Amino acid sequence: MNAESDIRAALIAELRADAALAAQVNRIYDGAPDKARPPTVIVGDCIGSDWAVKDRPGRELRIGIVIEDEIETPVRISGIMPLVDAGVQRLSGTVAGWQIGSLVMIRSRLLRTNAGRWNAVMDYRIRVLAT
Repeated sequence: MNAESDIRAALIAELRADAALAAQVNRIYDGAPDKARPPTVIVGDCIGSDWAVKDRPGRELRIGIVIEDEIETPVRISGIMPLVDAGVQRLSGTVAGWQIGSLVMIRSRLLRTNAGRWNAVMDYRIRVLAT
């Protein structure tokens, strides 16, 4: 039972199961792909730290999600961001032996790259306790 891999896998499965999101992107990747045709969603690294209580182990997780697009305006990527957020927010209750205590987006950024593409970066904090 590893919170980082368990919650990250559940998050990827939730995003991949979302038909509305799948209709807007070419693929949802587990980590950075070697080659990808935008628009794509990339679930990045998961950083964990202690969030235990007296009688149960717990973890505070930080997960970054990147949306990449290749068009010159942020219009399409701005429509994908709420779909990703909704998918993440659907994680609740008990997931893979972990009780979700809180789940919040701590920041998001919309960035224009040097190649003229647009990226959105969404960072989440998920606090879990072992069941």
